[in-house]
Amino acid sequence: MTTAPVAPFTGRSADPRIDRRHLTLDADGVTLSARLARPAHVPPRATVVALHGAGMSAGYFDGPAHPETSLLTLAAELGFTAVAVDRPGYGDSAGRLPHGQGVAAQADTLAAALRGLLARHETGAGIFLMGHSFGCKPALRIAADGTVPGLLGLDLSGCGAEYLAAPGAPATRAGSWKLNWGPLRLYPPGTFQSSIDVVAPAPVRELADAAHWPTVFPALAERVRVPVRFTFAEHEAWWRRDHEALTRLRNRLAAAPRVLIDHQPDAGHNISLGWAARAYHLRALGFAEECLRRYAADGKVVHP
Repeated sequence: MTTAPVAPFTGRSADPRIDRRHLTLDADGVTLSARLARPAHVPPRATVVALHGAGMSAGYFDGPAHPETSLLTLAAELGFTAVAVDRPGYGDSAGRLPHGQGVAAQADTLAAALRGLLARHETGAGIFLMGHSFGCKPALRIAADGTVPGLLGLDLSGCGAEYLAAPGAPATRAGSWKLNWGPLRLYPPGTFQSSIDVVAPAPVRELADAAHWPTVFPALAERVRVPVRFTFAEHEAWWRRDHEALTRLRNRLAAAPRVLIDHQPDAGHNISLGWAARAYHLRALGFAEECLRRYAADGKVVHP
């Protein structure tokens, strides 16, 4: 793994408590770009790794329109290292993987990058994976395959087990807006101008693979053996979230020691870009804290 020169991200004032930088991660020969924020003067308690959705980039988790929406900043303030990764086919890997990768291949690539992160950087107690939308799919696959040692848990938003709208469904601008955003009032002023740098073309292989998720999910879910939390936005329109669908989702995760299903009010599908982002991130990091304590109680980690 190599680190690029330290440079504040656009629009960020320097905060001596937080070390912010761009990283490149070596994933068995594939270079993935990433953004990192960590406590500057104390060891991290654990490392939160965030995986963005289709058509986005790592900047999704760094508050492009308003500082309060940044997961990276909040996690570092609470003592975690946070790493937002450009998934395979995005950022630095777009040239090498112009068509992207499907879920299984992405999970392998990302797992290799995370093993490198664990080997070369101080990561604290282990890795806590956060996924949004398509990013939840390789996150679940990594947990099912057990390919990253010391995985503490998963926090997933904008993804379920059963589609309400078929992948690639929006044939109109209005349909796309409803599915991905919801009401305009949910977002800080300037969100859609500032998000130009966050939006990225979605590689064709992951878009094609998305259609298979309802048949792939059950076999993956039954192999997940870490705590999992799902969050569905109030205005989520991609996924079924009625009682019956969520009961089936929970039952599929029978081997997980804990499964939580939460609902985030005043939020659309892209939760981390809206005013509800801070509330959601606090709950996600609270779940990370609970996973840390569980890990410590099991004797698998010793805190300073």
